[in-house]
Amino acid sequence: MIKAPFAIGVDLGGTRLRAALITADGSIVKRAETATLASSGPETVLQQIEALAKEVAQSVEPQQICGLGLCAPGPLDTKAGLALSTPTITGFTDFPIQAFLAQRVPWPVLLENDAIAATYGEWKFGAGQTLENLVYVTASTGIGGGAVVDGNLLHGRKGMAAHFGHMTIAPDGPLCACGNKGCWEALASGSALDKMARTIGLSDARAVFAAATNDNKEARLLVDETAQWLGIGLVNLMHLYSPDCIILGGGLSNGFDLLSIGISHRVKSAAMPPFQNIPIVKAALADNSGLVGAGAMVFDQN
Repeated sequence: MIKAPFAIGVDLGGTRLRAALITADGSIVKRAETATLASSGPETVLQQIEALAKEVAQSVEPQQICGLGLCAPGPLDTKAGLALSTPTITGFTDFPIQAFLAQRVPWPVLLENDAIAATYGEWKFGAGQTLENLVYVTASTGIGGGAVVDGNLLHGRKGMAAHFGHMTIAPDGPLCACGNKGCWEALASGSALDKMARTIGLSDARAVFAAATNDNKEARLLVDETAQWLGIGLVNLMHLYSPDCIILGGGLSNGFDLLSIGISHRVKSAAMPPFQNIPIVKAALADNSGLVGAGAMVFDQN
């Protein structure tokens, strides 16, 4: 039996919704995106997903598509197909997104955490190809990630493994969106750097990186502080997983060259000697990691 040559990958974010028609080798044939109507309720968001998926599928017959892989922010119960409590999308609490979407599209639907899907994309087609052990970290609005250990992608109970951003690394630190204090996400994410940016009159993390490139001393200090917090979390992950490499994606990876020096210093000062030579690299698929990963999971499930 000949397998269908295409899959659809959909990456649902609180700000942007993206879809792509993908081949089995990870190539993107067509890609489309729109702003997520995140405050309009599940029905509206489902309509958006359906419309965007059908848009990228226009050039092929429905039977040429083996399925649709949807990756979304968690926490998700991917085994039951539920969005458990997605804070950035109104109404996504104990919501059966997988079953409801499957009623709207002519293909089987797979649900995956966005960071785990991105991990899979980088493992199969990006910076982690051929590796048996890797950790992927996405540092953007929040911090998430995934891990491949001994050639197996980790899912854990309910598919909720690797919520790295909610490691407590400073018990008396700033309040995190999850309600805890001192989460890694509250100290080293793009949102955290956005807040720090405003203290020196800059708009956001992107502006900080631009100013730091132009030798703005205050911006350099913020980059260095973010790098230190990132490094602390990455050392924890090195000690936990002993990966062949750590892959850094998400919006903060756009400042990778600026951050990498400070991260390296923290790794050398805090990691045990056998872990200090673990490479930290930038994601190869950029913001397509989740799209490609979600599509690749559909192929590998069939």
